[in-house]
Amino acid sequence: MRENGGDSFMSDRGAKNLETVTAATLHRTAKYFMDSGRVQSHREAMELLGGFGIQVEIGPEARTSRDHQIAVLTLINLARRSFLGGVRVRGVDKCPLLVPLADTHCFAEAVEELGARIVGTSNPDWPAALVGTASKSCGDGPAWRITWDGWRGGVVPVDERSHRLSERSLCSLAPAVGAAACASEAFSFLAGDHPMAGRRRAGVSLWNPGHDWFLSDETEPALSFLPSRLWMIGLGNLGQACLWLLTTLPYEARAAVELVLEDFDRIAPSNESTSLLTDHSVIGKTKSRAMADWLERREFRTVIEERPFGEWTRRNKFEPGVAICGVDNADARSSLECAGFGLVIEAGLGRGRWACKNYSVHAFPSSLKAADLWRADVSYTESDGERMPAYEPAKHPELDDCGLTQLVSRSVGIPFVSLTAAAFVISEILRRLNGGRALELLCGSMSCLDDVEVSLHESPLYEWGHVPVATY
Repeated sequence: MRENGGDSFMSDRGAKNLETVTAATLHRTAKYFMDSGRVQSHREAMELLGGFGIQVEIGPEARTSRDHQIAVLTLINLARRSFLGGVRVRGVDKCPLLVPLADTHCFAEAVEELGARIVGTSNPDWPAALVGTASKSCGDGPAWRITWDGWRGGVVPVDERSHRLSERSLCSLAPAVGAAACASEAFSFLAGDHPMAGRRRAGVSLWNPGHDWFLSDETEPALSFLPSRLWMIGLGNLGQACLWLLTTLPYEARAAVELVLEDFDRIAPSNESTSLLTDHSVIGKTKSRAMADWLERREFRTVIEERPFGEWTRRNKFEPGVAICGVDNADARSSLECAGFGLVIEAGLGRGRWACKNYSVHAFPSSLKAADLWRADVSYTESDGERMPAYEPAKHPELDDCGLTQLVSRSVGIPFVSLTAAAFVISEILRRLNGGRALELLCGSMSCLDDVEVSLHESPLYEWGHVPVATY
């Protein structure tokens, strides 16, 4: 198998404009180190990320398994945005691509299209991720095996005590969330921000959130029904992660699925660092139109809505009755129950250096009220990043006070956090469609994936559009 271009993001586009950074060009994961005071500048943070890399070893299962391909491609898409030293992959064959996560029909081409380098030898200095029956080839660094079973997915350290789960294909979100867990643990190990990274299991159950993901759960069903009509509010990192996961689902005919895409923003260079369907080719386009193009290449039906969501928004009876919200705007969130949806699933990410790996999911209607949760009189703690060395005005002579304030106010963004939150959003819909319990609130953190808090809710039967799964 041929090798493509250089490993490092820093060797091409990422090396440009490191001295001049604005809110629009800021790498949102680099801000994680800027806000903590660990680095003195954006350039130093990018150079730190430029030393992050991961080796992916793929077993032969990926030749014929949708789930194994989902795990590999999700990990590549997540890691290439934060591990700027590169993603190296071994064990790739020129076999058919079984899930349309790239614009090709070849699995090996998809691996490269999403940003990895196919190699014949491993990098012994990098941590490794193993998929399927692949074995660690060399090096003394940590290695994780991505594994799943049913609706549960995560990683286990590769040592004499570790073993795979049975990797039954019941829910295609499970291998994807396992890939997110792997990216999270590898990032924490390289960043040195968690002493247990590389020494612990980490994963989640999407069927029974909060239960031990490594224990067999006989209540987990195979998917029978999938959502057919959804209204997507916000197409940033959370919205795009949801679209990535929807594309992994085994639809018999994606042309039967209608997605309303609501977002009025344009894609900025900074979005590439966090958003799974964004690359340099779509920068400057409106998010709604760029996402519609991506989805329609995969045969989904789309409707574009290019206006802000708010108290003025009303759906008519012919439009999707289920909404997914991923906007970071209190006014929009407080209006979620005003538009006439039968069900709204909302996700949010923590802000600031201490909370950026946290996530929460709300479902409405419930005992909670959106208008109360995001009241106008509720204050939100802003980042204290302005006190950190990376934001000293002398280091940003090209920015006026407003530009520097915008730079400081941008939130940290790490794509594996968004993907995990999105997995809980989509699984909430799938559970309700397939006879599972409904939740009104879920909270968790990538810092301790096993610790998920939930609040149950009695919900009516899901009646807002569904289709059967495909048979393979």
